[in-house]
Amino acid sequence: MRTGMMALAAGLLTPVFLPALPPVGLLLVLPVVGLMLLPFRSYPLAFLLFGFTWACVSAQWALDDRLPAALDGETRWVEGRVVGLPQNSDGVVRFELADARSRHEKLPSVMRLAWYAGPPVNSGERWRLAVKLKRPGGLLNPDAFDYEAWLLAQRVGATGTIKDGQRLAAAQWAWRDSIRQRLLEVNAQGRSAALAALVLGDGSGLSREDWQILQATGTVHLLVISGQHIGMLAAVMYLLIAGLARYGLWPVRLPWLPCACGSAFAAALGYGLLAGFDVPVQRACVMVALVLLWRLRFRHLGAWWPLLLAFNGVLLLDPLASLRPGLWLSFAAVAILVLTFGGRLGPWRWWQTWTRAQWLIAIGLCPVLLALSLPISLSGPLANLLAVPWISFAVLPAALLGTLLLPIPHVGENLLWLAGGLIDWLFHALALIAGHWPAWVAETIPWWVWALGCLGTVLLLLPRGVPLRPLGWPMLLLLALPPRERLAEGMADVWQLDVGQGLAILIRTRHHTLLYDAGPRFGDFDIGERVVVPTMKKLGVEKLDLMLLSHADADHAGGAPAVAKGFAVKQVISGDPPGIPGELNAQACVSGQQWSWDGVIFRLWQWTDAHDSNQRSCVLQIEANGERLLLTGDIDSAAERVLLDSPLAVHTHWLQAPHHGSRSSSSMALLKGLRPHSVLISRGQGNSFGHPHPTVIARYRKQGLHLYDSAEQGAIHLQLGRHQPPRTMRQQRRFWRDPPEPQ
Repeated sequence: MRTGMMALAAGLLTPVFLPALPPVGLLLVLPVVGLMLLPFRSYPLAFLLFGFTWACVSAQWALDDRLPAALDGETRWVEGRVVGLPQNSDGVVRFELADARSRHEKLPSVMRLAWYAGPPVNSGERWRLAVKLKRPGGLLNPDAFDYEAWLLAQRVGATGTIKDGQRLAAAQWAWRDSIRQRLLEVNAQGRSAALAALVLGDGSGLSREDWQILQATGTVHLLVISGQHIGMLAAVMYLLIAGLARYGLWPVRLPWLPCACGSAFAAALGYGLLAGFDVPVQRACVMVALVLLWRLRFRHLGAWWPLLLAFNGVLLLDPLASLRPGLWLSFAAVAILVLTFGGRLGPWRWWQTWTRAQWLIAIGLCPVLLALSLPISLSGPLANLLAVPWISFAVLPAALLGTLLLPIPHVGENLLWLAGGLIDWLFHALALIAGHWPAWVAETIPWWVWALGCLGTVLLLLPRGVPLRPLGWPMLLLLALPPRERLAEGMADVWQLDVGQGLAILIRTRHHTLLYDAGPRFGDFDIGERVVVPTMKKLGVEKLDLMLLSHADADHAGGAPAVAKGFAVKQVISGDPPGIPGELNAQACVSGQQWSWDGVIFRLWQWTDAHDSNQRSCVLQIEANGERLLLTGDIDSAAERVLLDSPLAVHTHWLQAPHHGSRSSSSMALLKGLRPHSVLISRGQGNSFGHPHPTVIARYRKQGLHLYDSAEQGAIHLQLGRHQPPRTMRQQRRFWRDPPEPQ
């Protein structure tokens, strides 16, 4: 049966790795084949087919519930009920709308909406809203967070921006929202948002600095409600009854073990309901239930059995949970503990148990974090060594008890004040640790290096004396120091990153790196920090020889300070230095400047009589092995005419669409003068500027140009000098992604 359960898990996980789901006809046949195999005792294969079929059917239901392509970008009046806890940050109200209805169209069951400068919205209310609807999507960059997969895992079928709305009915049974409002109103020494995260799982009130500290120290799981909190509360209830029974204080007529297990599960379930019973909480409750059942009846089966049952139970409830990094991290951590403490001769002292558990979990999770493209906290073992008992035994009891006693004047408030102070002390300590040991973002490594690292990790987790165990260290270190493939002389590696409505292009030669524009920043939303810096680190960039900011507009230079903070930048050049932040010490673009890196030639040009920042864009031409790429920033048709009289007016193979394909750019004169065969377009899907303009697209089509659009194809990878088509992120097929449109 254990083999059958492993086969079921494999079947439930297989669809995640498929480029497309199988046809419906095949899904109807597979379970029939599985039933036919059962009389022949082929249980593993039958369970594999059952799990695969159920996972595919569940995924197809989620895909079928997404917004139809015909409604993408349309504005419709919809009615629905607000679910979950709405988030209000920087004047933007974000929430999920369930049971959405429209008069003429069928809408997805759940939509994630944003209302800029909108009124307060509470959970449980019914609203009638005018929404500009969008199909689920997100930025696609190498080894980056896949927002589209996250939306599918959340069963969100559409996103949208609210234009207008009216409340139809007040909130009903919105007790979680009421508790959150009460928590945010108490005096918690400035940490009321952290209390809401700990008690309710609502991390929307945490500042960006708080998130950075938690991520750098690997302690996010401690503050935002997680399986650890639920497991700890269940353990407290279990140990309380076990302790009473041990000292003769428990009623003899009542069997203590069933009562302890039942009370522990009730405590876990109650805390889960308080946290909204989201998928991570469901996962924790299932794990707690199976561990308690194992303790009650099935201890003779070993510790791996409840872990396998819990894994299958979670995936049977929601097969799309495999798209969530939390599933892999939580089960991997438990598996590491089982492997570490199971089957050892002789117990460790308590302090050895505690310290070794932290270090071994840190080692064991390294390959998992790399596979999930998540940063690795170098200070995680030390931070968790201090923070776990602090949160578990000091902060969490005071926070939960204070929340429970809020109706009693002064009692609940004082406990929450104490819990807030304890959290504040913890944040000060974590900030000191994060300042000395920031998180490490590893570069992308080959699969065979990752496989060797996994083998080395397993060897290190085994007990001392196991043959070949010392070989685990060099295998693990290979993850941090993978072999690198150097570019050939005269070649340039070019990435147009997917940064939405903005521009960021990374150019690397054999020994040098240049960044042309740094992505947008609008208010507190910094693409430079969230996308450009992590992606460059994943691509193995360690420093920048030159950051060239075409001009000072926020969609081109907004992310520059974040890039300068993340990397050592040798020189900054801009076409509009007065508009660039002073700390960057930007130098002026000098028209006619030329240099060579590793056999690749770079040339600059700028219109000296420009009248605005767009016209002053610093244009860069790159030539590698006779193949040319022209980066134009936001120049308009007037600047283009002047450019055609410059030395850069030669046959150009690749053209970055001026001003994102604006109607005022990409003149026919420019296209005929440069004679490109392909155009790179960087813009945001459904942007309010209408880029690229239909007349410009028609102009490109008339010239027979190949179009590569970041909004449609994600990040674009071009190896200049090979005279070959580029690769796009959308070509890496996943069943939840729409296929790339033909250009």
